[in-house]
Amino acid sequence: MIRLILELLVTLAIILASAELFTNALEHLGERLHISEGVTGSLFAAVGTALPETIVPLLAVLGGGGAQQVNQEIGVGAILGAPLMLGTLSTFLMALAVWRSRGTSGRIVPERTGFNRDLQYFLVAFVVATIAMFVPHEQRSVRIGLSVALVLVYVVYVVMTFRASASLVDAGHGTEAPEPMFASKLGLPTNLATIGLQLVVAVGLLLIGAEGFIHGVRGVSTMWGISPLLISLLVIPIATELPEKINSIVWIRRGKDTLAFGNITGAMVFQGTLLPAIGILLTPWEPRVEVLTGVLMTIAAAAWLRAMSARSGLLVGALGLNGALYLLYLGLTIFR
Repeated sequence: MIRLILELLVTLAIILASAELFTNALEHLGERLHISEGVTGSLFAAVGTALPETIVPLLAVLGGGGAQQVNQEIGVGAILGAPLMLGTLSTFLMALAVWRSRGTSGRIVPERTGFNRDLQYFLVAFVVATIAMFVPHEQRSVRIGLSVALVLVYVVYVVMTFRASASLVDAGHGTEAPEPMFASKLGLPTNLATIGLQLVVAVGLLLIGAEGFIHGVRGVSTMWGISPLLISLLVIPIATELPEKINSIVWIRRGKDTLAFGNITGAMVFQGTLLPAIGILLTPWEPRVEVLTGVLMTIAAAAWLRAMSARSGLLVGALGLNGALYLLYLGLTIFR
């Protein structure tokens, strides 16, 4: 038991460290390419900090070892638990981080067009992913079509986000890396080559950490007799979403609302399109009660954010509803 807990803690530390390496390199890449905070937050930082929760389900579904059903449940839970955590608990924690300085009637003001774009693409994609749960496995062509549609949604999203970059940079929303390159602390210069090297090292460490983390989850599930799906929906996202939560809280406390929320909503788009596309094809992807409940809570949280953005920023106190949705999900799932 102690060995399993230590394995989870060590591999989690590796995952978080590698995600920090990746994000740091991406911020410097964004600064050197002169792109907007929206692109850096919604695409670069979002994809970078989403790597832990991306690699975990991919290795669980595609990798060997352990029973196939257990691996599939880990995959489904990690895929759907991540956007749930981002749209509910992570958003609430950001509001909590500025509650003292801005008050409950204060506002969080991310760049509006990018924020709305992220949420609209996410909602469309996640509704499609939800519909796919009700398509019988025998209708393979329909499930493939829905999976391809989700990939296309993300491709269009990336194109539209990059198109908006130039005007946002001109408006003063250019990316600035808040910290020196970690590689520079080893005496290496900061250039495109060392940025690429740091990215490669980060991905390698991430793969090692994710594989060990999956092994630990399997062991805990077997030892405690808890469904691996439930662990993946609740426990894995808390661990793997730490990079997004930490980075966004730091950014929002510095007044960088666009980077903070772009990191969250951009990761939601990434995880609401490409990962469900894989889940639809390679896992059962069925409307089990705990799965469908989580999906509906996620859609409700994202829709609430989108509704609030129609006004002049997000009301800090109103984001308490996002935290309440997460607590409601916990109650419905654990005590049902």
